Amino acid sequence: MMKKYTPLFLITAALLVGCANNATSTVLESGTSQVQTRQMQSRVFDTNDKEKTLRTVIATLQDLGFVIDKADLTLGSVTATKLDGYALKMSVTVRPRNAKQLLVRANAQYEEQAVTDPKTYQAFFTSFEKAMFLTAHEVD
Repeated sequence: MMKKYTPLFLITAALLVGCANNATSTVLESGTSQVQTRQMQSRVFDTNDKEKTLRTVIATLQDLGFVIDKADLTLGSVTATKLDGYALKMSVTVRPRNAKQLLVRANAQYEEQAVTDPKTYQAFFTSFEKAMFLTAHEVD
C-alpha cells in the first residue's frame, strides 16, 4: 500500500524543490535592483524630532494630492492613497538613524506592484525636503 503513494510523494517533493530553487534565484537576481530601489526610497535628515517630521510627511502627501489612510506616531508610519484616475498607495516610515538623524523611507505601490520609477520618489522627496526646510525655519 505504501508503494502506491511513493511516486506521488516523489513528484510532489520534486515540484516543491523546483519552486524553492526558482524563488531563491529570483531573489538573488533582483538583489542589485532591491538595493537601488531602497536608495531611491530613503533619505536621511538632520533632526531627531520624529513628531514634527511625521507631520511634515502628512502635509507633503496632502499637498501632492494624497488622502491619508492611516498615521501612527508610535510606529512612525503614514499610509496614503492618491485617487487621480488610478490608485497609487504610498507608505512612509520615519525612524531614528542615530541620536541626531532620522531616516525617512517612502514605498509606493500601484495596483499591488512596487513602483520602481525614480520620478515618483524624487517628486515626493523634493516636496518633502522643501517642507522640512520651511518647518525648520518656522515659515508657514
